[in-house]
Amino acid sequence: MTLSALSRRDSPLWRIIEHLQRNGSATIKELEEVLGITTTAVRQHLHTLQAEGYIERRIVHAGVGRPHHAYFATARVQELFACHCDDLALTLLEEVFHLEGEQRAIELLNRVGVRLAHKYAPSVRSSLLQDRVGELAAAFNSQGILADAVIDEEGTIALRTYNCPFHELAQEHREICEMDRGMLEKVLGSDVRLSRCMMEGHTGCTFTVRHKEAAPSATDGAPVEGATLHVSV
Repeated sequence: MTLSALSRRDSPLWRIIEHLQRNGSATIKELEEVLGITTTAVRQHLHTLQAEGYIERRIVHAGVGRPHHAYFATARVQELFACHCDDLALTLLEEVFHLEGEQRAIELLNRVGVRLAHKYAPSVRSSLLQDRVGELAAAFNSQGILADAVIDEEGTIALRTYNCPFHELAQEHREICEMDRGMLEKVLGSDVRLSRCMMEGHTGCTFTVRHKEAAPSATDGAPVEGATLHVSV
């Protein structure tokens, strides 16, 4: 199987990969329910993905019940979401660090973050912060970045992403993570904190979103043109 075999986002193979990315793991029974197909068909798809190194089966010990098998995505899955320009981008960024120094490289990444903010800002139109995060998550999903907007029992709003288009680049330069965080602040017009990061071994990244306590300045965290900030929930 080649990567092109997973290009159809409605195929069972892709739906398995996406489910594992979003949920961390799954059993055969769970995948039967998600896909609406037989156990035999699920096993065939899992065998294909496992043979190509995209998933792995592990024994899970949970609670007082008997151990059971579950399936997990491997690190190779990131290839499916990568922008396929990491080698060039990494080389260019390393040259900037070498020739111009760390401060100039960070300035460059900040400018890239502003450009990305302008790209996503037109998709974020709601006056409610929770809805704005949902709109941004939808825009990310349309670009192949798996994302959800969530709110917990305490009312904390968060944006969760389950893959990174700059995965290899971010592994070498964590400044990419800060660029993403700053970009989210600009689009949402809110304070954003990276509370969980896949570069630290988590299954995805969680960006906690809060209303700004002070009025945004023109250069720090203000929503870019095309996005309007209101702070009611």
